[in-house]
Amino acid sequence: MGETSGQGQGAGTAVVVGAGVGGLATAVGLHRAGWEVTVLERRTALERYGTAFGIHPTAQAALDRLGLGDAVRARAVPYQGARIRRPDGQVLAALPLERIERRAGRPELLVSRPHLIDALLAALDRLGGEPIAYGRHLTDPAALAADLVVGADGINSAVRTAHFGRTAGPRPAGTAAWIGIAGFETGVYGETWGAGRFFGMTPVEAGRTNWYAAVPGATTAQEVREAFAGWHDPVPRVLAETDPATWIRYEMRHLYPALPSFVADGRIALVGDAAHAMTPNLGQGACTALLDAEALTRAVAAAGPAGPAGLTRALRAYDAERRRSAQRVAFASRNLHRFITGPHRALRDALVRRAGAALHRVGERRWRASGT
Repeated sequence: MGETSGQGQGAGTAVVVGAGVGGLATAVGLHRAGWEVTVLERRTALERYGTAFGIHPTAQAALDRLGLGDAVRARAVPYQGARIRRPDGQVLAALPLERIERRAGRPELLVSRPHLIDALLAALDRLGGEPIAYGRHLTDPAALAADLVVGADGINSAVRTAHFGRTAGPRPAGTAAWIGIAGFETGVYGETWGAGRFFGMTPVEAGRTNWYAAVPGATTAQEVREAFAGWHDPVPRVLAETDPATWIRYEMRHLYPALPSFVADGRIALVGDAAHAMTPNLGQGACTALLDAEALTRAVAAAGPAGPAGLTRALRAYDAERRRSAQRVAFASRNLHRFITGPHRALRDALVRRAGAALHRVGERRWRASGT
């Protein structure tokens, strides 16, 4: 598949509601395809917190097609050598990152949210896009006058509610998540699973470590620190040496039930969390948003200036490509959350250990067969 660039000049007007990763990537793709794009954002400025996004090789390929791959890779770091551990530090299994890298020919990457947002904004600027319209809280999304309206406005999407109703909406996962950046490199990456809680660490950039934690019922930094006291090094140190003023807490939620379509009325499309918000357990939120954005803009670029009928076909093609795939990821992430935080810890650990051994044996067979 080629880049979504230079196709369908003068194709039409588009309004993208939401200036997160999915919305900005969609705006980039539509600009490259010749659309006149307006981006509306309800906040008065973009969030600049520095958590890390995992970028799977498939999402990296989507970024390449959007002309963004090199800019993102310049500030990203590879994610390798990660393990799933018990609170005492015993390794249960290796995350299959090296296997993914062998199959895809490129590693999983981690990039800080500000770097990814900056790359998207810089691309919009190079393409001559209009400045983002900040502080635009929509009271009637159905009244937006454009050939194409893209809802990229998150789990509480006003565009989704206006065009798809209130049947699907945010549902709590029952766990509070905390995220932050430690000012040192731990060298210990992956996740540690305890009783009803977990703690994760990833690289993000030189001299810093991205961390995240899920703790049912915790409302203060002190409660989080107490929940992980006695866990293996460097978990307590990470929490002790990260300023609580920089921590971010949010209630984990997902979109439920799954939508029957990501498109409506021949001119409305949803991307990212507006379409399939998921728990963060698989680390695929940014990836699926980028894949949505690239698939949507590629579909409408291929349709060209074909009028309403062509746009309707393009949106149907987008829905056919992305909906089932994104919803499978969301379903898997929700089930993984239940698996990690469920009550049967001993059974969970045994299953993970067995699965990890099986993956290792498969990897060994493939390595030997390759002759390397």
